[in-house]
Amino acid sequence: MMRTAKKTDAEEIARLSAQLGYSTAMEQIKSRVDRFICDKNAAIFVYEIPENHLAGWVHIFGKHLLYAEYAEIGGLVVDKTFRRQGIGLQLMKKSEEWARENDYHEIRLRSGDERKEAHKFYKHIGYTNIKAQQLFTLKLA
Repeated sequence: MMRTAKKTDAEEIARLSAQLGYSTAMEQIKSRVDRFICDKNAAIFVYEIPENHLAGWVHIFGKHLLYAEYAEIGGLVVDKTFRRQGIGLQLMKKSEEWARENDYHEIRLRSGDERKEAHKFYKHIGYTNIKAQQLFTLKLA
């Protein structure tokens, strides 16, 4: 069942995130889930299976730059035991619906170079790779 995330989903969201190597402290996940579900410019959708477990989640948010505005996928995770069953597609379609409802005319997403299967999936559902880039970061104390 597809639905909007609730605060109580934080533990399952963290469990799924860890499958892709994103291990974040539970308190941070809870705080971020709380923030995003109250943010009118963001949404988290989950695919729930029996017994309150999640088979996947997607996070989408509005991106506002001086030169462009679009919706961006902040993350998409489908449980490894449920992949290739259409759950990722349903989550992405729900994100596209949210973007249209919020007057965005484009969705962008970023995917690490190592995620070759994800790239095939995105291309298969109609997304186009528009550029290669490098990501730089500076940790602030």
